[in-house]
Amino acid sequence: MKLDSAVIQALSLDPSTTTVASHGGSGFSTTAKITTTLNGEEKNFFMKTGKGKDAEIMFEGEHHSLNAIHASVPTLCPASFAHGLLTDTTGGSFLVTDFLDLSSRSSAPSSGLSLAAKLGKLHTTPAPTPPGYTKPVFGFPVTTCCGDTAQPNSYKEDWAEFYAENRLKAILKKSERTNGPDSELSSLVHKTADIIVPRLLSSSHLNNGKGITPVVVHGDLWSGNKSWGTIGGRKDAGVEEVVFDPSSCYAHSEYELGIMKMFGGFGSAFLKEYHGICPKTEPVEEYEDRVALYELYHHLNHHAIFGGGYRSGAVEIMRKLGRKYGDGR
Repeated sequence: MKLDSAVIQALSLDPSTTTVASHGGSGFSTTAKITTTLNGEEKNFFMKTGKGKDAEIMFEGEHHSLNAIHASVPTLCPASFAHGLLTDTTGGSFLVTDFLDLSSRSSAPSSGLSLAAKLGKLHTTPAPTPPGYTKPVFGFPVTTCCGDTAQPNSYKEDWAEFYAENRLKAILKKSERTNGPDSELSSLVHKTADIIVPRLLSSSHLNNGKGITPVVVHGDLWSGNKSWGTIGGRKDAGVEEVVFDPSSCYAHSEYELGIMKMFGGFGSAFLKEYHGICPKTEPVEEYEDRVALYELYHHLNHHAIFGGGYRSGAVEIMRKLGRKYGDGR
């Protein structure tokens, strides 16, 4: 396996002391481990490569997502060092991150904070203020991908507007492209976006009218995107809980919980520790409904990607919320 010239240049590698070999796997890319020598010491990187515009967009989004998370909680995920177009392969793109050595919990003594504590820290750290704004807003500097869905992240100052437009209505458009027109689903999504979302998520309603502060979220935190491991693959480092494959944005902290609830893997002890650091948003009595509303997006996204039974899960959530809040009050 030969390392592309663009990667060598981006990382300032010496080809004579650098090797690359296939490592791991991904549903959307080819993955490899780069081993080199820097300042007399062995250094490992993880690389993804893919073809086409979709791969280019996906890798740019993952690069910025990893570094947004890493900037707030460095031990939560690998840093990303470079992304871009390949030189030696026409139409190819790459992403290079710190190597993440995934291991079982028992393979070495654990160190550092728990995943709940790290996520709590991430979700209580205000997102950075984008250029041109005077305070943090909702969105992200680039498009990110949840699965193979390209998510529009244009900045919005209102969270309810962002969630309605950039998530629910946007994923409906993809679903209609892949699955064909669906008048019932379209009607339910628009009613949810236009009535339920403002009712539950408006700034004037959350936290007794104080609204919410945007924070960095992973965006695709199901159990398959977390593990135990060492960032950098250092043999002298203890194993700790880490995450990977993010599709981040600046969002409401509880948005993260939607896919966590959908697929499970985060029990009551995890949530108790997490909420001890990042409390539930007021009104607390609507917490479960907000999480269900956020879970809805991932049912719709999976329906757009895979079709099948995910539609029924989305419809069930929308009908339930509609019965409870559908009068728009």
